[in-house]
Amino acid sequence: MTEEALIQQLQEAKHKEKAFALLVDLYKERLYWHIRHLVKNHEDANDLLQNTFIKVYKNISSFKKQSKLYSWMYRIATNESLTFLTKKAKTLHLSYEHLQVSLVNKLATDPYFDGNEALLQLHKALASLPERQQQVFQMKYFENLTYKNIAEILEINEGTVKANYHHATKKIEKYLAITH
Repeated sequence: MTEEALIQQLQEAKHKEKAFALLVDLYKERLYWHIRHLVKNHEDANDLLQNTFIKVYKNISSFKKQSKLYSWMYRIATNESLTFLTKKAKTLHLSYEHLQVSLVNKLATDPYFDGNEALLQLHKALASLPERQQQVFQMKYFENLTYKNIAEILEINEGTVKANYHHATKKIEKYLAITH
Protein backbone atom coordinates (compact mmCIF):
# COMPACT_ATOMS: atom_id res chain seq x y z
CA MET A 1 0.00 0.00 0.00
CA THR A 2 1.31 3.44 -0.89
CA GLU A 3 1.73 6.11 1.75
CA GLU A 4 -0.98 8.16 0.03
CA ALA A 5 -3.45 5.25 0.21
CA LEU A 6 -2.58 4.60 3.84
CA ILE A 7 -3.13 8.25 4.76
CA GLN A 8 -6.46 8.25 2.92
CA GLN A 9 -7.60 5.15 4.83
CA LEU A 10 -6.39 6.63 8.13
CA GLN A 11 -8.49 9.72 7.47
CA GLU A 12 -11.65 7.74 6.62
CA ALA A 13 -13.66 6.58 9.65
CA LYS A 14 -14.60 3.19 8.20
CA HIS A 15 -10.97 2.20 7.46
CA LYS A 16 -9.20 4.03 10.29
CA GLU A 17 -8.83 1.12 12.76
CA LYS A 18 -7.42 -1.34 10.21
CA ALA A 19 -5.16 1.30 8.62
CA PHE A 20 -3.90 2.39 12.04
CA ALA A 21 -3.01 -1.22 12.95
CA LEU A 22 -1.00 -1.39 9.72
CA LEU A 23 0.65 1.96 10.49
CA VAL A 24 1.69 0.72 13.95
CA ASP A 25 3.12 -2.48 12.46
CA LEU A 26 5.06 -0.51 9.85
CA TYR A 27 6.59 2.08 12.18
CA LYS A 28 6.61 0.82 15.78
CA GLU A 29 10.14 -0.58 15.71
CA ARG A 30 11.71 2.41 13.95
CA LEU A 31 9.93 4.86 16.23
CA TYR A 32 10.79 2.83 19.33
CA TRP A 33 14.51 2.98 18.53
CA HIS A 34 14.31 6.66 17.64
CA ILE A 35 12.74 7.38 21.03
CA ARG A 36 15.04 4.94 22.83
CA HIS A 37 18.13 6.70 21.51
CA LEU A 38 16.77 9.95 22.89
CA VAL A 39 15.59 8.79 26.33
CA LYS A 40 17.96 5.80 26.79
CA ASN A 41 15.50 3.81 28.94
CA HIS A 42 13.34 0.92 27.66
CA GLU A 43 10.29 1.57 29.86
CA ASP A 44 10.29 5.29 29.12
CA ALA A 45 10.69 4.57 25.39
CA ASN A 46 7.70 2.19 25.45
CA ASP A 47 5.54 4.76 27.25
CA LEU A 48 6.55 7.51 24.84
CA LEU A 49 5.94 5.25 21.85
CA GLN A 50 2.38 4.69 23.07
CA ASN A 51 1.92 8.44 23.61
CA THR A 52 3.23 9.06 20.09
CA PHE A 53 0.78 6.64 18.50
CA ILE A 54 -2.09 8.09 20.55
CA LYS A 55 -1.24 11.56 19.24
CA VAL A 56 -0.91 10.23 15.68
CA TYR A 57 -4.32 8.53 15.97
CA LYS A 58 -6.00 11.63 17.41
CA ASN A 59 -4.42 14.04 14.92
CA ILE A 60 -4.23 12.07 11.67
CA SER A 61 -7.32 13.83 10.34
CA SER A 62 -5.43 17.14 10.50
CA PHE A 63 -2.30 15.77 8.76
CA LYS A 64 -1.69 18.21 5.89
CA LYS A 65 0.64 16.04 3.77
CA GLN A 66 3.24 18.82 3.72
CA SER A 67 5.84 16.23 4.72
CA LYS A 68 6.15 12.46 4.59
CA LEU A 69 3.94 10.61 7.06
CA TYR A 70 6.92 9.08 8.87
CA SER A 71 8.59 12.52 9.13
CA TRP A 72 5.44 13.82 10.79
CA MET A 73 5.37 10.86 13.19
CA TYR A 74 9.09 11.23 13.96
CA ARG A 75 8.47 14.90 14.75
CA ILE A 76 5.71 13.89 17.17
CA ALA A 77 7.97 11.21 18.73
CA THR A 78 10.85 13.69 19.00
CA ASN A 79 8.66 16.34 20.62
CA GLU A 80 7.18 13.80 23.05
CA SER A 81 10.69 12.63 23.99
CA LEU A 82 12.13 16.12 24.41
CA THR A 83 9.16 17.24 26.50
CA PHE A 84 9.60 14.15 28.69
CA LEU A 85 13.34 14.80 29.08
CA THR A 86 12.80 18.47 29.90
CA LYS A 87 10.24 17.59 32.60
CA LYS A 88 12.51 14.88 33.98
CA ALA A 89 15.48 17.27 34.12
CA LYS A 90 13.38 19.88 35.95
CA THR A 91 12.05 17.27 38.39
CA LEU A 92 15.60 16.12 39.16
CA HIS A 93 16.93 19.73 39.16
CA LEU A 94 19.43 18.90 36.41
CA SER A 95 20.38 20.58 33.16
CA TYR A 96 19.53 18.69 29.96
CA GLU A 97 23.22 17.82 29.52
CA HIS A 98 23.58 16.50 33.09
CA LEU A 99 20.42 14.45 32.68
CA GLN A 100 21.88 12.87 29.52
CA VAL A 101 25.07 11.95 31.38
CA SER A 102 22.98 10.43 34.19
CA LEU A 103 20.89 8.41 31.73
CA VAL A 104 23.96 7.10 29.90
CA ASN A 105 25.61 6.11 33.18
CA LYS A 106 22.55 3.95 33.93
CA LEU A 107 22.85 2.17 30.56
CA ALA A 108 25.58 -0.18 31.78
CA THR A 109 23.18 -1.69 34.34
CA ASP A 110 20.12 -1.63 32.07
CA PRO A 111 19.05 -5.24 31.34
CA TYR A 112 17.66 -4.10 27.96
CA PHE A 113 20.97 -2.56 26.84
CA ASP A 114 22.78 -5.14 24.75
CA GLY A 115 25.62 -2.97 23.56
CA ASN A 116 29.31 -3.48 24.23
CA GLU A 117 31.81 -1.14 25.89
CA ALA A 118 32.46 0.70 22.60
CA LEU A 119 28.76 1.51 22.20
CA LEU A 120 28.58 2.64 25.82
CA GLN A 121 31.53 4.98 25.19
CA LEU A 122 29.79 6.34 22.09
CA HIS A 123 26.69 7.08 24.18
CA LYS A 124 28.87 8.83 26.76
CA ALA A 125 30.43 10.93 24.00
CA LEU A 126 26.96 11.76 22.69
CA ALA A 127 25.84 12.87 26.15
CA SER A 128 28.61 15.47 26.13
CA LEU A 129 27.15 17.18 23.03
CA PRO A 130 24.64 20.03 22.89
CA GLU A 131 21.03 18.84 22.52
CA ARG A 132 20.63 19.60 18.78
CA GLN A 133 23.91 17.90 17.87
CA GLN A 134 22.82 14.83 19.85
CA GLN A 135 19.54 14.67 17.97
CA VAL A 136 21.10 15.07 14.54
CA PHE A 137 23.87 12.58 15.22
CA GLN A 138 21.47 9.97 16.58
CA MET A 139 19.14 10.26 13.59
CA LYS A 140 21.98 10.12 11.06
CA TYR A 141 24.23 7.55 12.71
CA PHE A 142 21.81 5.15 14.41
CA GLU A 143 18.78 5.52 12.15
CA ASN A 144 20.55 6.27 8.87
CA LEU A 145 18.12 9.06 8.00
CA THR A 146 19.01 11.45 5.21
CA TYR A 147 19.92 15.04 5.95
CA LYS A 148 16.71 16.05 4.20
CA ASN A 149 14.59 13.77 6.41
CA ILE A 150 16.30 15.01 9.56
CA ALA A 151 15.71 18.62 8.48
CA GLU A 152 12.00 17.83 7.97
CA ILE A 153 11.67 16.10 11.33
CA LEU A 154 13.48 18.81 13.28
CA GLU A 155 12.02 21.60 11.13
CA ILE A 156 15.41 23.17 10.45
CA ASN A 157 17.48 23.93 7.35
CA GLU A 158 19.32 21.02 5.72
CA GLY A 159 22.58 22.97 5.87
CA THR A 160 22.11 23.36 9.62
CA VAL A 161 21.64 19.60 9.92
CA LYS A 162 24.88 18.96 8.00
CA ALA A 163 26.79 21.47 10.14
CA ASN A 164 25.44 19.94 13.36
CA TYR A 165 26.37 16.44 12.21
CA HIS A 166 29.87 17.55 11.23
CA HIS A 167 30.47 19.29 14.57
CA ALA A 168 29.02 16.34 16.49
CA THR A 169 31.26 13.89 14.64
CA LYS A 170 34.37 15.94 15.35
CA LYS A 171 33.49 16.32 19.06
CA ILE A 172 32.77 12.59 19.38
CA GLU A 173 36.08 11.71 17.71
CA LYS A 174 37.90 14.05 20.11
CA TYR A 175 36.02 12.63 23.13
CA LEU A 176 36.81 9.04 22.16
CA ALA A 177 40.45 9.87 21.49
CA ILE A 178 40.81 11.39 24.95
CA THR A 179 39.08 8.53 26.77
CA HIS A 180 41.11 5.79 25.07
